[in-house]
Amino acid sequence: MKRKALSMVLASAMTLSMIAGCGGSGADTATTTNETTEATETTESTDAAETTESTDAAETTEESTDAAAEETEAPTADVSSEGEHELSVYAWDKNFNIPALQAAEKAYQTVDPDFKLNIIEQSASSDVENAVTLAANSGDYSQLPDIVLFQDHYIQNYVTNYPDAWIDLEDAGIDWSNLGAEKISYSTIDGKHYGAPVDNGTSIFAYRTDILEECGYTIDDVTGITWDRWLEIGREVKEKTGKYLLSMDHNGDDLPYMMMQAEGLSQWKDGQPYFVGNEDLKKILQVIITGAQDGVIYLCNDWSEYTDTSIIGDQVAGVFNGNWIIPTMEQNAEASGKWQITTIPTLSGKEGYAANGGSSLYITANCTKPELAKSFLAYTFGGGDGAIATYDDALRNGGVIGTCISASKSDVYQEGVDFFNGQSIYADIVAMGANVPVVEQSDYHYNARTYIQAAITNVINGSDLDTELQNAEDQVKFEMGQ
Repeated sequence: MKRKALSMVLASAMTLSMIAGCGGSGADTATTTNETTEATETTESTDAAETTESTDAAETTEESTDAAAEETEAPTADVSSEGEHELSVYAWDKNFNIPALQAAEKAYQTVDPDFKLNIIEQSASSDVENAVTLAANSGDYSQLPDIVLFQDHYIQNYVTNYPDAWIDLEDAGIDWSNLGAEKISYSTIDGKHYGAPVDNGTSIFAYRTDILEECGYTIDDVTGITWDRWLEIGREVKEKTGKYLLSMDHNGDDLPYMMMQAEGLSQWKDGQPYFVGNEDLKKILQVIITGAQDGVIYLCNDWSEYTDTSIIGDQVAGVFNGNWIIPTMEQNAEASGKWQITTIPTLSGKEGYAANGGSSLYITANCTKPELAKSFLAYTFGGGDGAIATYDDALRNGGVIGTCISASKSDVYQEGVDFFNGQSIYADIVAMGANVPVVEQSDYHYNARTYIQAAITNVINGSDLDTELQNAEDQVKFEMGQ
């Protein structure tokens, strides 16, 4: 396949796969005095008949809501009716995860022609989480499928709280060293492996090389540098071109997490939030604060402003996020051929690596054919003989970049991508993923993100960083029940 044709196919597939997972900012709900007065007068003039009508309407609405809920209830599995060569799996996202599962089914059929994978589409990852919670709390796993797709940041909590809900993969014959260490750290609980990784959440730092060149720099000048040097370059880029060197959805700000991971460090220590006294975290946050104040970093108010305004709207000369951000970048077709990816700056200047997002596959306690399930996962997503076929088709059809190191040696992964000036970004991303350091995680990851984000905002507006970190740590501990 010619490089240009492949690039177009992959770009289309990855564009379809993008999910805008971060919410927008809340709308202003304040009302004027006149609006409040009118509402009050209307309420006071309501008579008994209107009250009765309202009650009837409420009952009707409740019935309609119940009916709608029944209609939209997530589909369930029927493992008991499956054939000898049949497995079922819960998954979401018909443009991303599901094409990857279909690729795995096709690959496994080369060794088991009668194999069938019943992919039961869920509307969101929360449907899978709710199904496991309901089954575990009732002590009845019979409604679960053989396999579930589960988000990386949540699985440790579910395995810890519901240990009887899962079957581990210790005897599946998977070479775990062939998979990214950071990726499988999420699915390794108490020394046991539970999940087979589907996608690669490795973060990329991409730069507009034409803009760098306009300022006298190349991609090498932003590779293996300190954050202080990066800020200096960013100020020059802003002054000469008017473009930011980086943007982020500050409503769901992942910069602190990724920047800390690139250092090989965490915001957690022995299961507790480690904000106060964490000097490296303070330095990282100060980079973000200084960058925002100096016009180097564009902290967007919501996801739409981040994707549509800053990236697609051509306001940035750099993009730093999980590689799933690539489809958003590709929507600015005029910038094709002008981007390249590299590693992340760090406090010391070493090349940094990080990851952001992803999911893996887990066998449930309701699986009646665990040996088949293990064999399927090992052969495909686990790096077995079917891994290359699985990941090649997953990349072609869903834009899914795998975490299997050996599978990234395929011709498909080695092809250059026109949008990135012919760079073999898929092979590069897998190679980067193998270097992402394992850092301490927490089930309260998103709670921490929320309060660290608030701390950044408050410091930019004049507050003291130490005070804000203390407040953030106190808030997270409160939500942890401490």
